[in-house]
Amino acid sequence: MRPAHRRISSGSPFERAYGYSRAVVSGDDVHISGTTGYDYATMTMPEDPGAQARNIYSTFASVLKEAGAELSDIVRLRTYVTEPAFCEAVLRVQGETFGDTRPAATIVVVSALLKPEMKVEIEADARLSRDAGPLRR
Repeated sequence: MRPAHRRISSGSPFERAYGYSRAVVSGDDVHISGTTGYDYATMTMPEDPGAQARNIYSTFASVLKEAGAELSDIVRLRTYVTEPAFCEAVLRVQGETFGDTRPAATIVVVSALLKPEMKVEIEADARLSRDAGPLRR
């Protein structure tokens, strides 16, 4: 029998309208969909790409908590920015957020995201089990 997937919503109206889940838990894996910098409580988007990244990681923290995990359980990040000039601010927030956790990460400059106010989109994968021992530096 196939294990059931558990779907997690952030409350974004886009999830139902566009047919996706913010995250899906499958076994010990948590797959977080591409997330932009909206504050989903107010549906506002800051102008600054660093502030957008902070909102994204706040959304990730909420989703991971519901999944039984936390930001330090993220093992992979894929970041998309719409301008090369945004990389420094976004990566600075990434460094502040993850510190010594240091997940495997990629940043890519793309020509556009879904809406013009979206400057950053990040997707992530996390692992629920902690049986792999301490992280190595």
